[in-house]
Amino acid sequence: MNKPQFSFEFFPTKTDEGITKLYQTFDTLNEMAPSYFSVTYGAGGTTRERTLGIVAALKSRANTPIAPHISCIGDDKSQIAELLDFYKSIGIDRMVALRGDLPSGQVGMGELPFAVDLVRFIREHSGDHFQIEVAAYPEMHPQAKSFDSDIQNLVNKFDAGANSAITQFFYNAESYLYLRDALEKRGVDTDKHRLVAGIMPITNSTNLIRFADSCGADIPRFIRKQLADYGDDCKAIREFGFEVVHRLCEVLISEGVPALHFYTMNRVEPNKRLVESLGLTSANTQA
Repeated sequence: MNKPQFSFEFFPTKTDEGITKLYQTFDTLNEMAPSYFSVTYGAGGTTRERTLGIVAALKSRANTPIAPHISCIGDDKSQIAELLDFYKSIGIDRMVALRGDLPSGQVGMGELPFAVDLVRFIREHSGDHFQIEVAAYPEMHPQAKSFDSDIQNLVNKFDAGANSAITQFFYNAESYLYLRDALEKRGVDTDKHRLVAGIMPITNSTNLIRFADSCGADIPRFIRKQLADYGDDCKAIREFGFEVVHRLCEVLISEGVPALHFYTMNRVEPNKRLVESLGLTSANTQA
């Protein structure tokens, strides 16, 4: 059985101390030879500049590809074109294209209101230079009109030029498999347009529930109940979380998942332990 590729996600920390720690985490995880690292996007002002600085620093720090997130909501085409040109100038050749959230206080969704519009614009402006990842939702985007319309939206993003999709995190493997089957029934070649599984390690029950509630991800009842039973026992939560996520990854691997994308929360562990325990470190080749 072929092992899936793996990659890691970082978010742009707001302090100099946090950035130093992020670079240390990058160096440690990079030793595992991931396919790439993604960096989430901070919209507006100083947050955006910090994000660009982190992307450029990581790109110069190692040969591993860096895939910055790029969002479109609230921005005009000239701003996005400038960003695309900057990334191309520093050697970036892949990115994660998202709608994003409207910055606080901003009115209007901009010239490119949806991710499909952004993907189409990237292709118009930059041709095939960038490998484009988009978002997928095994348990439906919280603002989608219906499950069918949400799946069709993903199909539309592929049709617009997206190469592959990274899912929102989930803990029910069946939701991923259902989405993959639904795409194939609609004519999507999932060998060509890969459905990458987004993996969220469990280390903190409060943060996990908050993230899940905000993005529409379901936390199975047995996980919620067990986390509640553990209370403030951080060690027990971490070990239980590792077991749950490890088992999820094993099921996905047995079902032929092409790649796993770990939402690291800028931490080495338990991401490093999961990758090693799953035997993925010898599997990665260039995506």
